[in-house]
Amino acid sequence: MRNLFAFLAGGLFGAGLFISGMTDTAKVQGWLDIFGAWDPTLAFVMGGAIIPMAIAWQLARRRSTPVLGGTFPPPAPMRLDTRLAVGSVMFGMGWGLAGLCPGPSVASLSYGGVEHWVFFAAMIGGMLAAPPVLARLTRPAQAA
Repeated sequence: MRNLFAFLAGGLFGAGLFISGMTDTAKVQGWLDIFGAWDPTLAFVMGGAIIPMAIAWQLARRRSTPVLGGTFPPPAPMRLDTRLAVGSVMFGMGWGLAGLCPGPSVASLSYGGVEHWVFFAAMIGGMLAAPPVLARLTRPAQAA
């Protein structure tokens, strides 16, 4: 039952990305181009996502267990650190340069050209490379 709801939620999410234009790289880059040909229409997409999620978070806060069973994940730490800052900058640079982020990139694979597959492959490669690179960067310096 959980898998069915996950499938339905993923399908609804993908359809929303497609209908809203979030899979259109030119539209996303137009939203980010605030000093050029700015396209403010994605503000409505964000509002359409933030408002229902704010309501859902309030409803979930009142529950002791999720509707479909299991447990709620622990809250994320509320701290700003180098890892968060670097990850956010890299995400923003990729989003601005390519006009895609992870959700829309998956949704665009079904109709996009080869460039969508190249972006997706690079994104997966970055996700796979990140843990060992992070481990290497955060490992204490070894005495020589």
